[in-house]
Amino acid sequence: MSRICQLSGKKPMVGNNVSHSNKKTKRRFDINLIKKKFFLPSKGEWITLKVTASTLKTIDKKGISEVIKIAKKKGLI
Repeated sequence: MSRICQLSGKKPMVGNNVSHSNKKTKRRFDINLIKKKFFLPSKGEWITLKVTASTLKTIDKKGISEVIKIAKKKGLI
């Protein structure tokens, strides 16, 4: 499975390593993905999602059901 956050849609970025002599080689800036289980009280079941650390902070603030509702509006789920 690709390294994409299932709730926010964040993906790795691509950039350059720049050496002292100013040579540039390609590199990836990976996102901080965490595989986490969440309990949905409305359905009474557990779901497993791959989310970024910043999305976890948003879930703590707004709640899992609200974040899933926003992700469905954006078409990520």
